[in-house]
Amino acid sequence: MRNGLSLGDTAVVEAIVTEEMFAQFEGVIVHPAYSTVSMVYHMEWAARKLILPYLEEQEEGVGGAVSLKHLGMATLGSNIRIEATVIELTPDRVLAKVEVRHGDRVIGLGEVKQIILTKQLIQEKLTPRVL
Repeated sequence: MRNGLSLGDTAVVEAIVTEEMFAQFEGVIVHPAYSTVSMVYHMEWAARKLILPYLEEQEEGVGGAVSLKHLGMATLGSNIRIEATVIELTPDRVLAKVEVRHGDRVIGLGEVKQIILTKQLIQEKLTPRVL
């Protein structure tokens, strides 16, 4: 990774809750509210935005871990704000604290770990081995 990313750096994703973000399984809506699955997606996206400007051409970030507490609800049309903050940083790992807000309310808290690997190594791991 290029130099420049620092502890305390932040990245933000803002979204408006749509029907596609509702809690659902196999197309059946469980309840018309922002789902935990959508929250994980947005948390990972905010954390990824932290590293994108610093990745070298031959590098990529891969998910290493996600933890979250889904604390509150947001309904159709709600504005949500997801903010990721770097809390740990090594040359090949970035850990971000992530907070999800609906207005003044915190509706989600968690962490996202990303591991920085070369694209070549990722491809090698994805290529089936012939025995």
